[in-house]
Amino acid sequence: MLPKSRIVNLPVYQPGKPAEEVKKELGLEEVIKLASNENPYGCSPRVRAAIEAELANITQYPDGSSAELTEVLAQHLGVSREQIIFGCGSDEVIALICRAFLLPGDETVMADQTFSVYDTNSRIEGATIIEVPLQDGTHDLEGMLAKVGEKTKIVWICNPNNPTGTIVTDDALRSFLDRVPAHVLVVLDEAYAEYVTDASYTDGISLLGKYSNVIVLRTFSKIYGLASLRIGYGVGQPEVIQLINRVREPFNTSRFGQAAAKASVADLDFVKECRDKNAEGIRYLSSEFDRLGLAYFPAHGNFMLVQVNRPGGEVFQELMKLGIIIRSGFGKYPDYIRVTVGTKEQNVKFIAALEQVLKKDQVQV
Repeated sequence: MLPKSRIVNLPVYQPGKPAEEVKKELGLEEVIKLASNENPYGCSPRVRAAIEAELANITQYPDGSSAELTEVLAQHLGVSREQIIFGCGSDEVIALICRAFLLPGDETVMADQTFSVYDTNSRIEGATIIEVPLQDGTHDLEGMLAKVGEKTKIVWICNPNNPTGTIVTDDALRSFLDRVPAHVLVVLDEAYAEYVTDASYTDGISLLGKYSNVIVLRTFSKIYGLASLRIGYGVGQPEVIQLINRVREPFNTSRFGQAAAKASVADLDFVKECRDKNAEGIRYLSSEFDRLGLAYFPAHGNFMLVQVNRPGGEVFQELMKLGIIIRSGFGKYPDYIRVTVGTKEQNVKFIAALEQVLKKDQVQV
């Protein structure tokens, strides 16, 4: 059995380690997972009722067009129904974009440390990856623009960027888009947009009226707390969305996911509460990292990338022994770890464990 040669050496995506698995492995009673940027406050209370109502329809296929959810979301975002496509998480929308537009030999431009799914799906389609180094953890838009050529099909901008948590400003982004050739699709991945409080940040949806080559990705997995239901979406020009829809599998989102998302969109108070608590958590973690003398990137999502001055994988293992799961293994940042902003109690326990690990390292040295 001979697979496509270009997938043989593709890395398999490694999700955050499950808490239950760590409990069994290490015999721990309590494990705090701060690895996958999940919402520690759960989801809107309206979601449970929406899912319970859908149980009566469990034997039926979901609406393949997500008609009701599309209508609700279109009104919420101020766009037309024809501008929206849903996927099994925004990850699937990324894969569909690559499937719809990339051919072997096409080029696609992205940062050298960003969400890995752009790279993986582009390689599956045989595209050539052009990486541009981040500057201080932020997308170098001028450097990316310099790499755009006749063969460029897609430019990926993760804003806020995962894993650094940085943002590109409104002025910088608009200046970039003004100069990108019309034949190049610019994908703005805004999975963490609802967490951003910085006034210089651009809501990508507001750009669609001016820039016909922009598509914005969002998800219900983060601030809405629906990660297990796997539902995300893209918003762009109707003709672009129509093309992507042609390669979408039927019934790619569940009845439960659609119902939960529809209920979530209506609960603006829950979103605001989560955003406020997250901002408070960022302030606390930032002050603690300052106290410990640790460098970190300014955070605009619900996670922080902090330098621990030793291999991140070692800190990951030591923290796991103490019942804290974080993420490490970021190629350009080998001595950093990424931690999700948790509840106040979770953040305090994380800092205590991190301080214990770092002091242990100092004693050993």
